[in-house]
Amino acid sequence: MISDFRLKHGEGRVTMDATLVRIAHEQAKAMAAKETLDHDVLGSFNSRVAPAKAGRAAENIAYGYDSFEKTLGQWIDSAGHRKNLLLHNASRVGIASVKSASRRTYWAMVIAGDYEPPPPAAGKRAPPASHKKPTVQACRIKLIGLCL
Repeated sequence: MISDFRLKHGEGRVTMDATLVRIAHEQAKAMAAKETLDHDVLGSFNSRVAPAKAGRAAENIAYGYDSFEKTLGQWIDSAGHRKNLLLHNASRVGIASVKSASRRTYWAMVIAGDYEPPPPAAGKRAPPASHKKPTVQACRIKLIGLCL
């Protein structure tokens, strides 16, 4: 559903990412445990999303709706949440919901992109850096070894 919305608005598809799902689930679980809607319930967003190693990321949270479709509709109707859904260059997403003791459903979505390239696999050597020859310019005047 998120990819369909993004495509309709000129952005690319996103795929589910296990790390982002875990981050979203921890957030939803903490909000449900404390019965509070709060981005900082587990600490700053930047510290929580760091394990994803994304260059950019955003988070939407909500409570109350039992279905993701209704929750997504609420986010689409909110300017700030909509902006997060349309995060430029996003390629991965994680979504989770947890019911609180009072049976209220808490939602968290983390969307991210601009990922760092993966490190070379163990035992494999990285390709050698290319050694470009310096560009040589023709001299108009050569004076005491200086090319002008």
